[in-house]
Formats: sequence, structure tokens, C-alpha cells
Amino acid sequence: MKEKNEKSLAKYGEGDAELTREGPVFVPVADIYEKDDAILVRCDMPGVEEGQIDITLENNELAITGNQAGFRPEGYDRLSSEYETGVFRRVFKIPQLIDREKIMARLRNGVLDIELPKAEQAKPRKIAIATGS
Repeated sequence: MKEKNEKSLAKYGEGDAELTREGPVFVPVADIYEKDDAILVRCDMPGVEEGQIDITLENNELAITGNQAGFRPEGYDRLSSEYETGVFRRVFKIPQLIDREKIMARLRNGVLDIELPKAEQAKPRKIAIATGS
């Protein structure tokens, strides 16, 4: 992340968790957005199918893992291969309270969007000032 402020999600050390699948582990590029009632995490996950993504939110850590399947067209022999497949893995620390029942994830054209609605106690609110003695 380019900006560092306490309100945004913080990048957590990649590679902290051991994976059981052999092959390269990629760190997906991510953009993070925030509004008063939600946080949106957008990750590039090219070549990852919907059923091959695992998203967990435990305590204040959001973990995203996507298994990328290799492509081999039927009836063709490979002559050259530059495209490397593997596992996408990224973990973020979330400094906000999240309404876990309303989290939504959507995968479109290799881009994963995760919407994390803020819990009521985490949303900003205006405090009224009482008048009188």
C-alpha cells in the first residue's frame, strides 16, 4: 500500500501461513477503499475460479487464498510456457469492527471484491449536545 494511515487496512506479513500445495505463492495486488459504513478490498486474482477462493475473517485478520488452475487446451502439445500458475495469498489486519453476517464477496473477470460492512459501533455518529443547566 502506498498510503499509511491508521484507518486503512495494514499489510500483514505474507508467507506466515504454510500452504500444503507445492508451487509458487503470489501476492495479489490489492486496492482498499473505505466509506462511513464499509471497507472494500479489491484483489487481482487472474486465472482463479470462484470455487478455488478461500476468504476468512478471524479476529482482525482477513486472509485471502486463491488456487490458480493451469490451462492446457485439449489436443495440443505445449511448445513454450511462460505463464506460471500457483497460489495467491494475502493477509490483512483490519482495525475496524466488521459486521461478519453481512460480508459479501464477488469475483468478476479475475478481480475479487470483498465488501466488509462496519458494525454499528464502528460507524461514525454525531453526538448531540444537551442545552440547559
